[in-house]
Amino acid sequence: MSRIGKKAVAIPAGVTATINDRILVVKGPKGELSMPLVDDISYTIEAAEIAVLPASDTKRARSFWGMQRTLVSNLVTGVSDGFTKVLLITGVGYRASVQGANLKLQLGYSHDVDFAIPDGITIKTPDPTTVEITGSDKQRVGQVAAEIRRWRKPEPYKGKGIKYRGEVIFRKEGKKK
Repeated sequence: MSRIGKKAVAIPAGVTATINDRILVVKGPKGELSMPLVDDISYTIEAAEIAVLPASDTKRARSFWGMQRTLVSNLVTGVSDGFTKVLLITGVGYRASVQGANLKLQLGYSHDVDFAIPDGITIKTPDPTTVEITGSDKQRVGQVAAEIRRWRKPEPYKGKGIKYRGEVIFRKEGKKK
């Protein structure tokens, strides 16, 4: 039995959920998200919650159960609250700024890196070494954060680069004389 799958997903006030042609559509103050439904799982929308249960007792249905419940929960959370990832930039001369529809990164290369901000994603730079990525789709927010981080991953000797807030970089000791 899935411990995560057993719990129904609560629908907060201001959020509506409907199932049309095996597609779950969730609408809320932050937008609208949809997800195709899996045949092995049954979804029921009751008073103020969405219940996710396996349609049969097969191994595939049981293995999809918890994951599908989490995906439904992410849709509801995304349209009501949204998701945020924060990147921290460490290094002398490394900085970021938002200019129109682009994020301009100065990361020690001979040129500046221009990153086009995709639709549905909001990027803010409260200070030159912090980048806040916000959106309603958890997967897209994480993907954009990973693409930005890929330009200069943190290195283990001085810790220079782009890292997630809360990420621990294993530091190595340098050469000894």
